[in-house]
Amino acid sequence: MDYGVLLSTYERAAAPGKAEGAARPSQQHRLYACLRAAILSGQIEEGTRLAPSRSLAEELGIARNSVLYAYEQLAAEGFVSSRRQGTVVARVGLQQAPVRAAEVAPRLSRRVASLERPSAEMNDLLPFLPGTPALDAFPLPQWRRCMERAWRRVGPGHLGYGSVEGNAALRQAVAEYLRISRGVRCDAAQVFITEGTQNSLDLCARTLADAGDIAWIENPGYYGARAAFQAADLRLAPIDVDADGLAPRGEDWRNATPRLIYITPSHQYPLGAVMSLERRLALIQQARAAGAWIIEDDYDSEFRHSGAPLSAVQGLAADAPVVYLGTFSKVLFPALRLGYMVVPPALAPVLRKAAGAVILRGRVAEQLALAEFIEAGHFTRHLRRMRRLYGERRDALRAAIEQHLAGLVTVSGGAGGMHLSARLDAPVRDTEVSRVAREHGMVLRPLSRFCLPGTLTAQYNGLVLGYGNVAADAMDGLVMRMRDVIESVMG
Repeated sequence: MDYGVLLSTYERAAAPGKAEGAARPSQQHRLYACLRAAILSGQIEEGTRLAPSRSLAEELGIARNSVLYAYEQLAAEGFVSSRRQGTVVARVGLQQAPVRAAEVAPRLSRRVASLERPSAEMNDLLPFLPGTPALDAFPLPQWRRCMERAWRRVGPGHLGYGSVEGNAALRQAVAEYLRISRGVRCDAAQVFITEGTQNSLDLCARTLADAGDIAWIENPGYYGARAAFQAADLRLAPIDVDADGLAPRGEDWRNATPRLIYITPSHQYPLGAVMSLERRLALIQQARAAGAWIIEDDYDSEFRHSGAPLSAVQGLAADAPVVYLGTFSKVLFPALRLGYMVVPPALAPVLRKAAGAVILRGRVAEQLALAEFIEAGHFTRHLRRMRRLYGERRDALRAAIEQHLAGLVTVSGGAGGMHLSARLDAPVRDTEVSRVAREHGMVLRPLSRFCLPGTLTAQYNGLVLGYGNVAADAMDGLVMRMRDVIESVMG
């Protein structure tokens, strides 16, 4: 074996990874690293006797002590052993048959292997991405001032993990806001600050149900609820949705008695239905009888565009078995990653202990800043502006669809929120339309992806169009581009 060639080849291969100006390793370390790499790669096979230290030193023109150091380090790590016949590469099973990349691909657990998360879309903020607010309309100057004051108030005592319930001032501000605006029955002791709705759902799934319990989800429905429940090993029961929201049948209560019931009653996601008062009251009564928890995700309740808003399900009965969820990520900006849960009084101390065992809190400055943002009135003023803005954007999108997509789609929902649902009347698959639209710089989320696998029907072949991040004057041109996409798929 030509050790000189081996060493020079190794050094040439290692050179590109060196930082400019980095110190050159010592002779002994370069030799050790070269021999180690050659043994691991199979260039030097197991059982091979290495050159005697004196001979190798002469061949490479280096000190014998450098060779002895390299051999001693390799022996200490188990790569070689010293025998009567010299230094021999150890037989530890390093050389194995080549393995194809597909054979070593990481395998996810069964409960999450079927889950998909369009993270690239979330980062791109392309037109019509659902759930994205008007980020350019957020009052950054006021928020910066709140953050600056918050950091000035932060001391060493704030730098720990914080209480599991969250900042006391923020919890009080949330409780006051919900009592006035949503009719929620609560005080600050019932409020838990979380890192958003997904974190709240995960906490509910892990603390309110056991593996194998049944969780009802709206079908089609919010992907995040499906992911949280599936990750907690719950059995998912898809419940159909109609014009009045979640529509369970008698046989659902008998044959798939739930432990958790997930609903988006203010603006069903993604179809946009508003759950009727009769349906809300019946659900409370039936859930109480079944020993089930209702998880009320009050999604989009802040943005009601027509008709009087209905109070939260949680506030309709004093003993309602409801855990109420809300988020600031959709109302303010996604990077904030703050939300909240309101739990029944009897559940609060129990959940406090359980949550403390599985989660650690942070975002101290953000919570302090948000509490001031709400107390100073910035939050309610921002909501009023956004209601008007989203109403204008919804109207512009509807008008553009009526003008350019007549006969191709039928729109549903739109009484509130930041998105419309549009059934495709054209003979095309929504997944194909979505794929082509992505190539044209738009996110047209397929409605079929919101259905639980195996439950898809023709009525859920459509598109979910988020208009929160699209300016009203841009709607016409974008909808014409959407028409071109649909027609190109039609051929």
